[in-house]
Amino acid sequence: MAVQANQPLSADEITVLRTGFRGDILLQTDDGYDEARSIWNAAIDRHPAVIVRPLGAADVMVAVRFARERSLEISMRGGGHHVAGHAVTDGGLMIDCSAMKSVRVDPDGRRAWVEPGALLHDVDVETQAHGLVLPGGFISLVGIAGLTLGGGFGYLSRSLGLTIDNLRSVELVTADGEFVTASERENPDLFWALRGGGGNFGVVTAFEFRLHELEPTVLAGPIVYDFADAPEVMAAVTDALRAGPDEIGCVMGIRKAPPAPFLPEEVHGELVLMVTVMYGGDVSAGEGALAPIRAIGSPIADAVGPKPYATFQTMFDAAAGLGARNYWKTHYLAEMSEEAIGVICDRATDIDSPETAIGMMALGREIARRPADSTPYQHRDAEWFVVVQARWREADEDETHIGWARELFEDLAPHATGGVYLNATSPDEGEASVHDALGAETYERLATVKAQWDPENVFHLNPNVLPAT
Repeated sequence: MAVQANQPLSADEITVLRTGFRGDILLQTDDGYDEARSIWNAAIDRHPAVIVRPLGAADVMVAVRFARERSLEISMRGGGHHVAGHAVTDGGLMIDCSAMKSVRVDPDGRRAWVEPGALLHDVDVETQAHGLVLPGGFISLVGIAGLTLGGGFGYLSRSLGLTIDNLRSVELVTADGEFVTASERENPDLFWALRGGGGNFGVVTAFEFRLHELEPTVLAGPIVYDFADAPEVMAAVTDALRAGPDEIGCVMGIRKAPPAPFLPEEVHGELVLMVTVMYGGDVSAGEGALAPIRAIGSPIADAVGPKPYATFQTMFDAAAGLGARNYWKTHYLAEMSEEAIGVICDRATDIDSPETAIGMMALGREIARRPADSTPYQHRDAEWFVVVQARWREADEDETHIGWARELFEDLAPHATGGVYLNATSPDEGEASVHDALGAETYERLATVKAQWDPENVFHLNPNVLPAT
């Protein structure tokens, strides 16, 4: 493994870096440095020696070579949304791609070329202008780079697959500072590894995606229930999804009710179950498809209705915004069993923070139809993904909220598949969690690819795959 010395940089070295680098360079004494090093998870507080903001692949090549020559640890920021905070290094060089956010759409070819600093909302807006869409993501704040490299699923994945299933090619800068392209025909092993193996193999400078038709208006929204009804409603929703078409996307969430305008004031701050649904097709067809779910129980509120898809994707952005301390744990479930529902609802009664939530995303269908070895993503047979999202504001409450998340994770483990999602690992999850996410055979194959493209493990600030020896 390469040794990152992270020695202080001299003025002469910074001058060298500025030569030939077109983007901004921020040092610890510069205005904007603290803002640039701050990421979505406020629990992460690291100080890079230098932050570079490339404007294109040439800048990325300069930055990687500069860091390698000086044994500086490299971190890569796309959207900066990963809960583990891999985007920021302490004392090293941070490559902040936020200035590279172009999205170019070919409506006739149904393709899009996306730079790594783009957020999902950028992609949604540009593709929906042409009645097209890329599946993936449940909120629009996430960066497209991290979402894609770890797998990527959202409301449309049950009918259109994972984000990685719609990836056609990738351009990236390697650990040697060289520019390469990966696709099914060019560097196919590297292309396979990039579809679920995370940021282990280089700094991505562009993605090419296949797009799908989707009218800009969809039938979508949340249905909210009293928490006392949660076990029966969750079971009924599960049955309705099994009987329904692929086009139904669904997220069930347990949290304290926010002061949303569609909720009665008397339930604000009370524990509720939110069942958010979307039909990925014609609105009139969606009315019939979603009717069985909307007929379940006696909801407090039903805000399902026609909405612009790009706007619906932003509906829960505020609940997952900047400024909170975050700790997540994840499980995949082969089914939403009565026992799993019991554990989730029992532990939910201990939710303390108004920002904490237990999210349950419906998977399966088109995701499961792809061959298991087609990508490193290894949980295609799971029907549900559960993310325990502890969110709070004060550092002296860390132990309480982290402890709650871990306890729920442990209690749910006997009913889960044993896998985790690389895009949602927390800072204390190490190599064992990467093995759990990928499985032994896939990990070994990724390690072989890693040894070819990054034998010194330069890109290790990620859910790390060690190069094969």
